[in-house]
Order: sequence, then C-alpha cells, then structure tokens
Amino acid sequence: MPDNAPWEYSLHIPNDLRAVTVSRRTLRLILTLHGLIGLVDVAELLAAELIGNAVRHTKGPAALRVRWSPPGTLRIGAWDADPEPPEPASPALRAEEMEAGRGLTLVRACADVWGWYPLSGAGDRGKYV
Repeated sequence: MPDNAPWEYSLHIPNDLRAVTVSRRTLRLILTLHGLIGLVDVAELLAAELIGNAVRHTKGPAALRVRWSPPGTLRIGAWDADPEPPEPASPALRAEEMEAGRGLTLVRACADVWGWYPLSGAGDRGKYV
C-alpha cells in the first residue's frame, strides 16, 4: 500500500555511465519500500533515460530526484550542470538511426507530463528535466 504522506529523495551522482545502473537500482528499492512496486518498471525506464542523457551529454555531476505526492503522483527528474535545453530526436530519423537518440522520445511516450527548466537563481546552474 502506497504511503499517504509525501516524500522525496535525491541521489547525487558523478558523471559516470555506471550511474544509470545505480540510479535504477536505487529507484527500485525506494519504490518497493514505499509500496509502489507497480510503478517500478516505467519509473526505472524514465530514470535510466534521464540520467543516461545527463551523463552522456554533459561533463559535470548529475542528480536523480524522486518525489511522491499523494494520492498518486510520482515525479522523477534529473538535474545536470549544462543549462542548454535537452534535444529530442528528430521525427525524421529512421529507427536504426534513433538507437542513440531515443531517450526523450521514450520519456515523452511513457510519462504523463514531461518538460525541463533552466536553473539560474541563487548560484544554481544547469537544468532540471
């Protein structure tokens, strides 16, 4: 049974492709412990794509943020140090060309809502997707 109180976790990670696996496993554990096992598969896919993009396309650290708001909203986001907007794959690409550029297309297809915003206040930098 899911928690009735809101909660939030943040996992700060180095710029390392192994962070994708660490993020997925950590997210699985968090959701399982909070009784949200039914959300694990899609949540892992979203987290893997967001963190994968953050460590592949930027040079600095990144972070995964997971937030639950009852009665049923799970938000998954990734922060990275690059303020440039994420670039979705062009719809004109053929399937074989999209192998490395399908992350945001998957996010768009699997998430109820997605977006990004730059962080620029109070010394923050980068973006949150």
